[in-house]
Amino acid sequence: MKQKLRRMRGFTFIELMVVLAIIVILITMAIPIYNRTIIRSREAVLKQNLFTLRTVIDNYTYDKMKAPQSLQDLVSEGYLRDVPMDPMTNSNQSWKTIMEDASQSVDQSQPGIFDVKSGSDKTGLDGTAYSDW
Repeated sequence: MKQKLRRMRGFTFIELMVVLAIIVILITMAIPIYNRTIIRSREAVLKQNLFTLRTVIDNYTYDKMKAPQSLQDLVSEGYLRDVPMDPMTNSNQSWKTIMEDASQSVDQSQPGIFDVKSGSDKTGLDGTAYSDW
């Protein structure tokens, strides 16, 4: 009787190994899903920041009748509180600015920023480079 009680109290080594194997399998399935979720949220922030920057550049151009010379002009003129971060590079200094063509600019003597792109060299989940967004 004592042997049966002693034997039924704990788990065997095999039972513990099976439980650990199941836990490891579940973790290895969850990590890629978690990483994809983080990337997807960064991409959403990037899209929103690009939309905001492009809208503010257009507003500045219409109001001042000339395009901004730098992103810092948008801050100094009160269109932005601060230049937003590029979530892919974790910097607000890495934005790639595209200057407008002088012949097509509003003020042909001072062509300015026409568009903004991410400074990241990475590729998004959809297969396109972040610098092409």
